[in-house]
Amino acid sequence: MADKLKITLVKSTIGAIPKHRKTVAALGLKKLHKTVELPDNPCIRGMVDQVKHLVKVEEI
Repeated sequence: MADKLKITLVKSTIGAIPKHRKTVAALGLKKLHKTVELPDNPCIRGMVDQVKHLVKVEEI
């Protein structure tokens, strides 16, 4: 398991359901193609799995 995850928003949340929009916002992603580094834990992995069609994830 990696130490951190690099998460990038690659698709707009305009057409997404409200629950997915809130999940993306909770990850700290506000604009398209912006990246955040978050710790790799089960909570973050679950959030990423919920919006995997909107984000790109890299282990660092």
